[in-house]
Amino acid sequence: MANGGFLRRFRWQILLAVVAVIAIGVLLWGQKPATAPGTVNSGPVPKRGGVYTEALIGHLSRLNPLLDGGNQADRDVDRVLNCGLVRFDARGLPQPSLAESWGISADGAVYNFAIRKNAKWHDGKPVTVDDVLFTIELMRNDALPIPPAIHSLWKSVKVKKFNDYTFQIRLPEPYAPFLDYLTFGILPKHVWKDVPPAEIVNSPNNLQPIGCGPYRFDSLVVKDGKITGVALKAFKDYYEGHPFIDRVVFRYYDTPKQALQAYKDGEVLGIQRITTDILKPALAEPALNFYTARLPRMTLIYLNLGNQEVPFFKDKNVRKALYLGLNRRWMIDHVLNGQAMIATGPIFPGTWAYYNKLKPIPYNPDRAISILKKDKFVIPAGGGDVREKDGKPLAFELVYPDDEVHAALAKEIQRDWSALGAKATLKAVPYEKLITDYLEPRTYQAALVDIDLTRSPDPDPYPFWHQTQITNGQNYAMWDNRRASEYLEQARITPDIIKRQKLYYNFQVVFEEELPALPLFYPVYTYAVDKRVGGVQLGPVFDISDRFNRINKWYLAVQAGGAKQQSGSAPSSTGTPSP
Repeated sequence: MANGGFLRRFRWQILLAVVAVIAIGVLLWGQKPATAPGTVNSGPVPKRGGVYTEALIGHLSRLNPLLDGGNQADRDVDRVLNCGLVRFDARGLPQPSLAESWGISADGAVYNFAIRKNAKWHDGKPVTVDDVLFTIELMRNDALPIPPAIHSLWKSVKVKKFNDYTFQIRLPEPYAPFLDYLTFGILPKHVWKDVPPAEIVNSPNNLQPIGCGPYRFDSLVVKDGKITGVALKAFKDYYEGHPFIDRVVFRYYDTPKQALQAYKDGEVLGIQRITTDILKPALAEPALNFYTARLPRMTLIYLNLGNQEVPFFKDKNVRKALYLGLNRRWMIDHVLNGQAMIATGPIFPGTWAYYNKLKPIPYNPDRAISILKKDKFVIPAGGGDVREKDGKPLAFELVYPDDEVHAALAKEIQRDWSALGAKATLKAVPYEKLITDYLEPRTYQAALVDIDLTRSPDPDPYPFWHQTQITNGQNYAMWDNRRASEYLEQARITPDIIKRQKLYYNFQVVFEEELPALPLFYPVYTYAVDKRVGGVQLGPVFDISDRFNRINKWYLAVQAGGAKQQSGSAPSSTGTPSP
């Protein structure tokens, strides 16, 4: 059994019933620019130059990586301004960033880091361990408005400086997902040391940031007294190389429709997000390339295994029958406009922990009915459409978030289950109330919800499925399975990723056998960039700002004599809009 409070408190994943499903285009998955006939195999040779302008949906609040958790537009800009100790690749594996290397003790409780000696702040000063430790101290301070779990985590660890470029973090207990917490943007101590933590939120430094990322702050774009954008310049001393594109300009728009119009008007070359309402007209733009990635979110149906009013949910045959009776492909095509992937389990496909031998459970209502009949659920002889067993009808309440998309999904679910002889009574509630009044007190019977693991690359399903989380945690299904819990416990304290992988494989097999909840879909994210921009790549993301992971390799110009492309390439002269 997991010991101590440390493991139970972290991570800080939260369950959200989102208001709308993110729009995407699965058919465009990983689309890359096409190579023109006759192009030499070496491809274009990028050179420096040009201005890339992107439409962001939202508004600037403050450019501070410790305070951007609630503002995606800020996070996008901060991603190219700042650097963190580590970054995660598309498989969820940690990669060097400011920390060029690290070592983990055999017991998984001690981490030693070495940061790059060539890293500089945008004002030319060196980045040192003092900056890292200063940032950690800020996150320990209750005056800084960040999630309480982050405060608690950093208060619980011990940090020791060895020299200007090496340091150690000691955890109170082994915690394998700890590297997740090291993507925070580092703040320069020499800039912020005289600002009291309580005054950081309103500091003018937030509008003239100094970071250590591939681009440095140049100016705010102001029109009619309103901030309408942010202009950045390439940082030639960036530790991973001088970016090819000279300038990046972000412009703010209120809606996706306005962002698409800005592209049509030649104001921008990229659009932060293609939502369902602009997907069709965006696809009609011949010069727009699309890049689609799975998001770290999952729509699922919780069945309350601990609710005595619906004892049949404890029967895994009933759970499997209900799952087989759901036409998820129909829901994706007709409710979600094709903008999701069928889910196979609680760990995301494409990540290092995903067991790729899992197969989506197909829509098979005939088999579902056969299972229910074998389990002695029958239609009463006196008539009716609802199956009964021992006089107990297969009937229950399904609560769902009170929004258009979830309402449409709930109706399809109700219809599918009705065809099996299961009666689901629908109840719409605001998502905050769904969590506080139904999930947390465990008073619901069945619930349609979304789990959001944004900015949490490590899979760590512990908070949602471990036995210790049944009463006060996020195991809302009240799944009490000792074997699954043991796998999750061991995976949380095992630093060896190969061993962790096997443990998570085993967990997924048990989950598939038991189906404590019914995974439905993984939404996906679509990013659109003009074909003149080269070097863009996108895999599964853990935050949509991950699209900028390698922005220093993007380009708008190629060397004279280099290979030329007719589609998806960067021309030798950009004609790019200026701020």
